[in-house]
Amino acid sequence: MCNLYSERSGAAEVAAHFGVPNPVASNAGDEVYPGTPGLVVREEEGGRILQSMTWGFPLRLKGMAPTARPKPVNNIADLRKPMWKGLAARPRWRCLIPLTGFAEAEGPKGARTRTWFNVKDQPIFAWAGIWRISDEWGPVYSGVMTDCNEAIRPVHDRMPVLLMPEDYDRWLNGTFDDAIAFQQRCFPDALIETTRTDELWVKRKAAAAAPASLL
Repeated sequence: MCNLYSERSGAAEVAAHFGVPNPVASNAGDEVYPGTPGLVVREEEGGRILQSMTWGFPLRLKGMAPTARPKPVNNIADLRKPMWKGLAARPRWRCLIPLTGFAEAEGPKGARTRTWFNVKDQPIFAWAGIWRISDEWGPVYSGVMTDCNEAIRPVHDRMPVLLMPEDYDRWLNGTFDDAIAFQQRCFPDALIETTRTDELWVKRKAAAAAPASLL
């Protein structure tokens, strides 16, 4: 699962990278956690727009109190599942999640640290996403996951579906088969850069809500 990513470039730089003509102000932080705001690029009326949404589809688990805050489902394991297929099959609900890196926890329980990954020579890159409008939080998005490549395997067995600039249009406008092909491909090992840190992973408690299980 990916429960933490960074977007440290600012709205203007993100807009320039993705070809968005009018960047918008956002309350998204440099580090994005499940249940908090993040920037998303999507298409509307033939043009790309940049929008702030909540990271994670709201999910009410069995036994939750009616007043309890839903859990954010922030990762998508399989686009073919009924929960996702109806959205993934329609290009209007696909989006690009801009990021400068994503993190996984590494090390022994209780002392795990943040290991960051980024794409070589890509100061800004994209994670394939799906969005919708929810009753609870308004516009929300979730990121598509896939099996890890060998560069990430020492830390985790899953990774985000990463997109290069030449992939953006196909993800946003391609067929459902195109979307599935992105989830099934193996991202090149040589394009992944790894940075191990001594930052404690437990800082994720600053997030608004704990993530739900990957679906």
